[in-house]
Amino acid sequence: MVTVAAAVSMLLVWLLVAVNLFYYPQTAREPGRADAVVVLAGAASERLPVGRELMRSGSAPVLVLSTTDTPGNTSMDIVCKYTQDPSIRCFTPSPLTTRAEARSIARLAADNGWDNIIVVTSRYHLVRAEANIEQCSNAHVQMVAAEPDLSPRQWLGRFVEETG
Repeated sequence: MVTVAAAVSMLLVWLLVAVNLFYYPQTAREPGRADAVVVLAGAASERLPVGRELMRSGSAPVLVLSTTDTPGNTSMDIVCKYTQDPSIRCFTPSPLTTRAEARSIARLAADNGWDNIIVVTSRYHLVRAEANIEQCSNAHVQMVAAEPDLSPRQWLGRFVEETG
């Protein structure tokens, strides 16, 4: 009985921590001006509109998209394949991981002299993405959350994935 109570307690503590880190992450309310807006790959249907809106509102002169040629990134991949807009730049991380995206962003920031970047990703992904990017780059990073439309079960899956 004590073992079951301990396991349930640990599960509840993990759930509380996961909710605080991935459902209610700490972010700035409004991003300031930046040198570039970077949209991370995956869940492009929720992330790309946020990046485009930041560009339209004048947050940065450059929109940088991570392209992966994967099903969840189709809309960004199409933009990257067909755009002729010089304010849109694309990169393909290798391998297809957040860490590789962070390294690519660091190289782009260094090569272009970007001191301040805005990074758009899904709310549940903010903590891990910010940690990776800040470890790889000297640029000041402002994280902006795209809001996913997930069921409670899908949120639980994201909690497990992001915890791992």
